[in-house]
Amino acid sequence: MGMGIGMHAFTRRAGAELVFCLAGLPFIVLNPLVLLVLAVDLSWLVTSGARGNPSPVDMAIGVVCLGLLLVLLVSTPAARRLGSLQRRLATRLLGTRVGEPLFDPGPRDKAGWRVMAYQLAKLPAGLLELYAASLWVYGLINLSYPLLWGAFRNHEPGAQLSPLPVFTPLGWFGEGTFHVATLPGTFAAASAGAAMLLAAPWATRAVTSVDAWLIRGLLGPGRLAQRVHDLEQSRALAVDDSAALLRRLERDLHDGAQIRLATLAMNLGMAREKLGHHGEVPDAEAARELVDAALRGAKDALGELRGLVRGIHPPVLDNGLADALTTLVADSAIPVELAVGIPVRPTPAIETIAYFCAAELLANAAKHSYATTITLRAAVHRDVLRLSVGDDGTGGADPAGGSGLSGLTQRVAVVDGELTIASPPGGPTTVTVALPLRA
Repeated sequence: MGMGIGMHAFTRRAGAELVFCLAGLPFIVLNPLVLLVLAVDLSWLVTSGARGNPSPVDMAIGVVCLGLLLVLLVSTPAARRLGSLQRRLATRLLGTRVGEPLFDPGPRDKAGWRVMAYQLAKLPAGLLELYAASLWVYGLINLSYPLLWGAFRNHEPGAQLSPLPVFTPLGWFGEGTFHVATLPGTFAAASAGAAMLLAAPWATRAVTSVDAWLIRGLLGPGRLAQRVHDLEQSRALAVDDSAALLRRLERDLHDGAQIRLATLAMNLGMAREKLGHHGEVPDAEAARELVDAALRGAKDALGELRGLVRGIHPPVLDNGLADALTTLVADSAIPVELAVGIPVRPTPAIETIAYFCAAELLANAAKHSYATTITLRAAVHRDVLRLSVGDDGTGGADPAGGSGLSGLTQRVAVVDGELTIASPPGGPTTVTVALPLRA
């Protein structure tokens, strides 16, 4: 079990996180504190000839130079390009996707100043990333000591050899504290190196998670700007969804109910001609057949109209989402385990979206998953309705694969909802829809 956990840590993701730590080290130099020290030292060298300590005048000159440098970085595309490079590294190596902030040219560019704030926070974060990277290096060096001893320390007996320094998580301790002077001691160093290598991936993941949090908070578009962007996107999705719904209704009416009603009118007109205007009916049998055909057409048209109504707002939702999901589960081709806990009823719009999401997800599971059982759970937690559909099928659900998941994502986003998919190859699959109780 312990070996499984240890090997699980040495994955491609751990390597990418280590590369992110190493790639971010040069950015420490662009830290405002480092730049301030350099500016003060440069002023001291120029004004004092490198004699004595920096004076208050040197400090003031350094602060002014730093301020001018920061304004220059923010006023030009330099700060934005620096932030863009950091976001690309986070996306490529950490899988953290951060949107582009809004552009506000000039020295008042908030995004540029946030880049400088991130660079200031990068100093302690970068030092922690350097420490995490050192665990990998120190661990590999310690682990190699038994091999190095056998390859390069095969001197004659009695020869005095300098002890090998041993690296620890607290740094490098030389002779007199912790060192290796014998072959058995190298195995102790190797054990310490193995322990450091086992801890290195978790330390790397911890510090890169902190850095990713800083990138999301400081290099992104900002809460207000992101909220405005999300609202604009939701409005656009709502307009597109309404337009698509109207087009679908128009197409269904034109291709279905309208044709059936036209056929109904034609059959009734022909039946009236067969019945005649007065006197005996010349062809009663043909008139009956036309009336029967018109009756069947009327029933079919009513059925299609009822289907259209259910597509807009299922009547079963009038009794609540719990009853609607129960009815939906009863019609499933695969056995479904249902668990519903909705003490507070959502608004009609939310109930409708949740119902259609459940219907689409159940249909997807029946068509594509090859599952034997499906679970459908709906619960309310902190004013959020969570609807999850899971199956024990083959997995590999992809929104880009045309399974309807992309359409559900757009429909959920209209009301500031969220759809998440967990579907590794081989299964199982769990799709969770989070919706606010009030649209």
